[in-house]
Amino acid sequence: MQIRVPREITETAASAGAAKASLTVNSTGRLLTAACLAGAYIALGGILSLVVGFGFPEITGGNPSMQKLLSGCMFPIGLILVVVLGAELFTGNNALLIPSYMKREHSMATVVRNWTLVYIGNFIGALLFTWLMVYACGLTAAEPYHSAITGIAKAKVSMPWLTVLLKGIGANWCVCLAVWLALAGKTFFEKALGCWLPVMAFVVLGYEHSIANMFFIPLGMMEGAEIGIGEAVWCNLIPATIGNIIGGALLVGTVYGYLHGIRRK
Repeated sequence: MQIRVPREITETAASAGAAKASLTVNSTGRLLTAACLAGAYIALGGILSLVVGFGFPEITGGNPSMQKLLSGCMFPIGLILVVVLGAELFTGNNALLIPSYMKREHSMATVVRNWTLVYIGNFIGALLFTWLMVYACGLTAAEPYHSAITGIAKAKVSMPWLTVLLKGIGANWCVCLAVWLALAGKTFFEKALGCWLPVMAFVVLGYEHSIANMFFIPLGMMEGAEIGIGEAVWCNLIPATIGNIIGGALLVGTVYGYLHGIRRK
């Protein structure tokens, strides 16, 4: 197994960030299409984690960590698809565009434009997948999935605002570390393993990922959870998004750019 060393990983991330910045400036349509795909991929991971994690109540009933472990083992398929197939994910881009910005290969305005457009595209893709491929298909209409998703959605909007923000930092610290590990690899196996380990960890630990919550909360609402749109946005999506930006841009993109000598041109 021949993987890149840490400095090479950061240089590879800088190159990827520059390419994403160029796409942002030159082809908004392609950027939004790739962002919609990423949202759908994350939602796919979400429904797989729900079906498997809550599908063995006789095993998980007295073993709450087992349910989290089963869900955590399934969810990373979303990030694996994003990384291997080249989709645009807001949380991953929180880190990836920072080393290239530190090298002055593009402006902060381009970073913000990318994050904004990709966030919108992720939401569209996640919502369409949730509605068409999960709710309309009746995948969570029966028990135990109906009660599970309504309970998950309600729990996500019931936590204190600061708790969601801190959990958002933890989630995207893990996700962006997964992206960094994936950049270390050159084969599919290496990239998939790099994605799988940290993402599994954040799911098991119960951290808050804003794009994943664009699946879990809307699906819970579709299944009857008494949650208003404003409540979903203010109580979860806003603090989770802020936390995700801190966890990705600061704790991964900036830290590794600094540690491995990324300098302004």
